Amino acid sequence: MVTVPNESPLLTGRSFADELAIAIRLAREAGEIVKTFYQVSPTIRWKDPTEPVTEADRAVNAYLVKQLGQAFPEDGILAEESKDDPARLSKRRVWIIDPLDGTLEFIARNGEFCIMIGLAQDHMPVVGVVYQPVDDVLYGAALGAGAFVEQFGERFPLRVSKEKDIRRFRMVASRSHRPPLLDAIIAHLGIQKVREVGSVGLKIGLIARRQADCYIHPNPGTREWDTCAPEVILREAGGVMTDCWNRPLSYNQPDVFRRFGLIASNGVAHRQLVEAVGQVLDEAGVEPDFGFP
Repeated sequence: MVTVPNESPLLTGRSFADELAIAIRLAREAGEIVKTFYQVSPTIRWKDPTEPVTEADRAVNAYLVKQLGQAFPEDGILAEESKDDPARLSKRRVWIIDPLDGTLEFIARNGEFCIMIGLAQDHMPVVGVVYQPVDDVLYGAALGAGAFVEQFGERFPLRVSKEKDIRRFRMVASRSHRPPLLDAIIAHLGIQKVREVGSVGLKIGLIARRQADCYIHPNPGTREWDTCAPEVILREAGGVMTDCWNRPLSYNQPDVFRRFGLIASNGVAHRQLVEAVGQVLDEAGVEPDFGFP
C-alpha cells in the first residue's frame, strides 16, 4: 500500500470503500451498455482527425454522469464526452470518467478497451476502477486499501514486479498511438520486450499484475481521465506514475491535458527511467517548461 503524502493530511484515515463499491457496480452496468453496441457496426464521428467517438462512448458517458451525479450530488464531475463545467474547480472531490478508453480498439473489435471511473480528492486520485467488459476483467483500488483484479469470479490482490534491471523490463506501448520518440527511448534504454496494448488503463493493469514493468508516453495527448483511475490502482499495487520529469500528476485542473508526458513503472527504477527518458528528450529539444515541439 502507498503512504498518504504529507501534503494531503485531510486524507489520512479516510476510507473510500463505499465510493469504490459504487464505482465497481456502475462500471459493470456500463459494460453491459457497451456490449450492446459491440455487437453491431459502430457509428463513428471524429472530434478531430485522430480522435473518434462512437454512440457507445456517448451512451456510457451519459449513464455514468447521471448515476454518479445522483449518488454523489455534492461532488464535481469531469467526463470525456461531457462539456466541461468550471464549477468542478471549486470542489474538493471530483469524479473523473473515461467512458471508453481505447475507442480505436472498440472500433477494431479487438477487445482492448475499457471503462474507467476515478475519484480525485484534493487534487490526488483516491479511487479507481478500470473495467474491460469483453473479457470481464475489472481492476480496482482505493487509497490505503490496496489494489485488486476481479477475474473468473474471484478477486486477487495486485502487486507490481520487483525487477530493477531496466534492460530486462517488459514495456507496454500503445497499439494505436505510438510516437516516434518512443522508439528512440526504447533503444536508449536497451529494452527488448515491448507489448502493444490499446487502452491506457489496460497497460497499467498489466504493470499492476506483474505482466509488464513500465509504460512511457513521451508526448502530450493524454488527459486527466486517462490517468486518474489507473494511477490509484498502480500506486496501491506499489508502482509509480509521474510526468516525464518525475513530477506528480495533479487532478481537477483547469487544463486537463498531460502536456509533459507520462511514465508509469513498478517504482523500483523509476528515477533511472526518468533520467534516461530525459536524456532522449533533451536530445530531441523537448523542454519541461515549454512543452513538446
